[in-house]
Amino acid sequence: MFTLVRSRVRTAALALSAVAALAFGTTGAAAAPTPAPTPAPALAKQGPTSVAYVEVNNHSMLNVGKYTLAGSGDNVFDVAVIFAANINYDTGTKAAYLHFNENVRRVLDNAATEIRPLQNKGIKVVLSVLGNHQGAGFANFPTQQAASAFAKQLSDTVAKYGLDGIDFDDEYAQYGNNGTGQPNDSSFVHLVTALRANMPNKIISLYNIGPAASRLSYGGVDVSSKFDYAWNPYYGTWQVPRIALPKSKLSPAAVEIGRTSQSTAADLARRTVSEGYGVYLTYNLDGSDRSADVSAFTRQLYGSDARYTP
Repeated sequence: MFTLVRSRVRTAALALSAVAALAFGTTGAAAAPTPAPTPAPALAKQGPTSVAYVEVNNHSMLNVGKYTLAGSGDNVFDVAVIFAANINYDTGTKAAYLHFNENVRRVLDNAATEIRPLQNKGIKVVLSVLGNHQGAGFANFPTQQAASAFAKQLSDTVAKYGLDGIDFDDEYAQYGNNGTGQPNDSSFVHLVTALRANMPNKIISLYNIGPAASRLSYGGVDVSSKFDYAWNPYYGTWQVPRIALPKSKLSPAAVEIGRTSQSTAADLARRTVSEGYGVYLTYNLDGSDRSADVSAFTRQLYGSDARYTP
């Protein structure tokens, strides 16, 4: 990922868990039973979907759940992205495979304490997948069968760890390394088609960069509608993703928390609302109290400051 032309660091990290539920009623000997109290209606935040990428090599996924709107108590962030797993290449079998570094592995293996607490708050948790300089990428599967095999690795991971979806980030593949092929027109279409068939009710999102992002149609099949979201990959800028999705699923705004100025973040949020877009992308949420940076955009998106709870 980029801050204008700055590369993102590959990653993944840690977190903790919490579960709670209560309901009770009372009965009297000489009186009719007292019904259990009606639970408070679930909070329903009005406004765009907010997304937070977390570099888990350095920061905890649990940070995403520490921000609420001061006015309503709703979560600031609706989608948390684990950044990042990798698409690697096995030179022996000549096949791509899904790889987790030690930090991503720790997050996934400890899903009960690092993922479930967010999901219990109503936050969706998605795994981003990124190239790893080995020549394997989403855009150079040589056959439909190879693309489908990798799609199965992705959907199996979502099922195994109870995730809410997959995010595609076609950077750092270095197509051609290890004797791999260059991008072709069919590869990403086959991959997304197979993944959507495997997980019809999960999130598939597109970090709108790289050869895959410009190869969404092949053989009369356009996979644009199979994505739930697509977003601008250049932080501190406004750029509408070139994909045939409704505005409600697009984030032309992209900010890096702590590096994009608060005034720019506010301007991008204001434009998101005024132009009717439904998603607002943020990157690199860390463990510091970033409520001032976050409030800069929540005031425009939701009419409320953000509250940080350690």
